[in-house]
Amino acid sequence: MGKPIEIANIRIEQDKDKSRRAYIADFKEPIHYGVHGGVKDFYKATPEVEQPSTLDHIVAAAGG
Repeated sequence: MGKPIEIANIRIEQDKDKSRRAYIADFKEPIHYGVHGGVKDFYKATPEVEQPSTLDHIVAAAGG
């Protein structure tokens, strides 16, 4: 088995209303996750600010 080319160093902090912040090594600003659209409706959430969900980022990464 070869050496890993990348090891993810990520810290997640849970806020309120399904909001989370992901701190990724080597980046100063966190990535903000939350809910919107159908995900918001599914969870019956009423966030102060609608934000992309983790699912949005997974789909974007797979398509990118």
